[in-house]
Amino acid sequence: MTNNTSLRVLPNRRHLPGNDAAVVAPAGIAQCHTACSGCNLRELCRPCCGMTRAEKEIAARLAFVRSRIRRGDALYRYGDRFSYLYAVRNGFFKSIAMLENGREQVTGFSMAGEVLGLDGVAPERHACNAVALEDSEVCAIPFAGLQELAQEIPALQRHFYKTMSREIEREHGMMLQLGSMNAEERLAMFLLDLSRRFAARGYSRSEFHLRMTREEIGSYLGLKFETVSRTFSKFQEEGLIGVQQKFVSIQDSAGLQQVLCRNAN
Repeated sequence: MTNNTSLRVLPNRRHLPGNDAAVVAPAGIAQCHTACSGCNLRELCRPCCGMTRAEKEIAARLAFVRSRIRRGDALYRYGDRFSYLYAVRNGFFKSIAMLENGREQVTGFSMAGEVLGLDGVAPERHACNAVALEDSEVCAIPFAGLQELAQEIPALQRHFYKTMSREIEREHGMMLQLGSMNAEERLAMFLLDLSRRFAARGYSRSEFHLRMTREEIGSYLGLKFETVSRTFSKFQEEGLIGVQQKFVSIQDSAGLQQVLCRNAN
């Protein structure tokens, strides 16, 4: 099996900060389980382990490029041409939509093991900005090549669709629920969602650092900064969480869950 390194290194370099992002040598998707053995995205490439030899040879045609994005820099911006899906290898990103009045609205947060760029699949242009909240690393997967490969390998196609569906369902479900919640319910839902996502990737379910600011949390939840800070303080006073700057420990997960039911009736 040959290693395909013919993929150009992100030809539209304006998608990367300052045109000088550190780029690591590309690797074929069929080699992910070996070359990326320490990656949090191992599950994204698991179908490769069950492929036949012929399918692995086909899969070797697809390569991705691993790139590092500095804190505060944009992976892509609103209106950029859509060419890649970006799998977050490590780090944290926020997605930002530009409102008609010029204000910015945080529409989501993405961590290691999740996929960025799905907003550009239908319109073929990115509908938001994706900005790194800390020094991060992504794997850029050419969407056209992925589509072509998925048509030849049914197992990969099914896994790809499941990945897309899972990300879209999670984001839409979160936004729909937030629309009918008060401030306490929104923050409780946000913390529980982060807890589940960290746990799914092998991190602590009860202790984690918030990479985003209180203002960014407020923008995402549709709350003012003061409301977010006040609600954090209330949760801490009630013994639901512990907070030390950006470090959060969930001390009563069941209690947070009960917050979601306080005003149900």
